[in-house]
Amino acid sequence: MPPGRPSPYRLYPAVCPCTHQAANVSMTMRAILFDFGGTLDYPRHWLDRFVAHYRMAGVDIERTELDYAFTIATQKAYACSGTLRNYDLSQLVGFLIDRQFEALAFTATATGRHPGMALAWQDANPLKNQIRDSFVAESALGFATTRPLLASLVNRFKIAVVSNFYGNLDRVLADAGLGQVVTATLDSGLLGFSKPDPRIFAASLTELGVQPGEAVMVGDSINNDCAPA
Repeated sequence: MPPGRPSPYRLYPAVCPCTHQAANVSMTMRAILFDFGGTLDYPRHWLDRFVAHYRMAGVDIERTELDYAFTIATQKAYACSGTLRNYDLSQLVGFLIDRQFEALAFTATATGRHPGMALAWQDANPLKNQIRDSFVAESALGFATTRPLLASLVNRFKIAVVSNFYGNLDRVLADAGLGQVVTATLDSGLLGFSKPDPRIFAASLTELGVQPGEAVMVGDSINNDCAPA
């Protein structure tokens, strides 16, 4: 998740050692740190997923048009982590879409690029629900792949999920059937600092009880996941 969004052309997560001594990692690895959005839920960044689901719902929108609304919605969600603490994934995605539509309505009014669309963006609950439901259904497909993968790793490695999220990551992981294989959940919405701040990686290693050279980070962002790790 933003800030530091990856290229829209990166569709698969990258694996990066939590140390510069990469050659020694394979010999000593005891833990794997995973990003969540774009990694464990589905191998594509959330902005690109939203663009696809808007289009599937019949909305002709470019990535550059949704980018601003996506960023505004994400920032508002970060600021509301206390409110979102117990939200499931569907509720969270619905919240984000509501904020995206608000930003899109504002843009339509301010720029006049889409005459008549401001009201449509504000009053479109069936459309919002369609986008939300298809996004969540796609995530369920991703979780179906992730569950056996993590299950195959948990007996050999400690697993942490390190994410810029909204205070409800533990709820989302539990609902997805991933909670039982995750040793540590690092949610920026609860910690008060976020990737790429090194503190979130240090906190995850401390909670797992491992050294930097004993862990790797798996994520979809070079700037947020790999470089700081």
